[in-house]
Amino acid sequence: MNILITSAGRRVSLVRAFQKELNKVNYKAKVFAADANPVASSACHAADDFFKVPRLDDPTYFEVLESICTQNNITLVIPTIDTELLPLSNKKKEFLEKGILFLVSDHKLVEKCRDKRQIHDFFEENGVHIAKEYSKDNFEIPLFIKPVDGSRSVDTYLITDKSQLTDYHFQNEKLMFLEYIDHDQYEEYTCDMYYDREHKLKCVVPRKRIEVRDGEVNKGLTSRNEIIPYLRERLSFIEGAVGCLTAQFFLHKTNGKVYGIEINPRFGGGYPLSYRAGANFPAWIIAEYFKQSPIDDHFSDWEDQLLMLRYDDEILVHGYKG
Repeated sequence: MNILITSAGRRVSLVRAFQKELNKVNYKAKVFAADANPVASSACHAADDFFKVPRLDDPTYFEVLESICTQNNITLVIPTIDTELLPLSNKKKEFLEKGILFLVSDHKLVEKCRDKRQIHDFFEENGVHIAKEYSKDNFEIPLFIKPVDGSRSVDTYLITDKSQLTDYHFQNEKLMFLEYIDHDQYEEYTCDMYYDREHKLKCVVPRKRIEVRDGEVNKGLTSRNEIIPYLRERLSFIEGAVGCLTAQFFLHKTNGKVYGIEINPRFGGGYPLSYRAGANFPAWIIAEYFKQSPIDDHFSDWEDQLLMLRYDDEILVHGYKG
């Protein structure tokens, strides 16, 4: 029943959540972490043990990963960053035949989620409103620019005057020109969504993004609002979806209109707020994939209006030599 969390980085809270829930069912089981630079990863030091792995583009990556899993009785691997998702989804069937499950959605869904245009098409097909994409020779100001395959708010721009536009914006084919959703009228929410083994939606926790640092929520608030029934009606089943999907939406402050922004089929950096509120995804994962137990609906089994205020903490590593 050992678990491996890959690209662990700073995800100390996620590691500790899995340790806590795994210990309840098997105190001998362990939660391991892996990273390209594990000695400099706080989450690796919080794990029961850690392993150094090559970077994803290294041809030996999966060979090393398989060796780590086999030698340490690891049967469940949980990826945490966007760039891992496609490679792991491609290898999912191959590793499952060896008794190692990658908890990642199927390749087709991951591919959609990694392409903002494809996920916009997916939203529209399921009746979810999206921001209009402009052509680069016919747009309206203000507009929002973001890359089709971006993450963590990298290479995004709010344009309020045409003078702010540069050749880079026009010539970079990856940059999308999008309708600006007015933050004075809309509030932004990240939703932690749990899909069971049958790809059915079992829980939604909207988290209001009060303050963001380095693309990750720094202050957040759980909110039981109109987004929950909206998603239950439209996204109650997603082919190939399993585990945690982190999705972004805008909710109008007065009329309840919802805009879909993106879906990341992995644990988001702000998930610890949902966990503390009672949306116990680690326990449900352990129940489904280790105990073969079905998961009930948990749409209201979490604390509303729970505020998370993050702060910096330290993990000290003695004798560090780089």
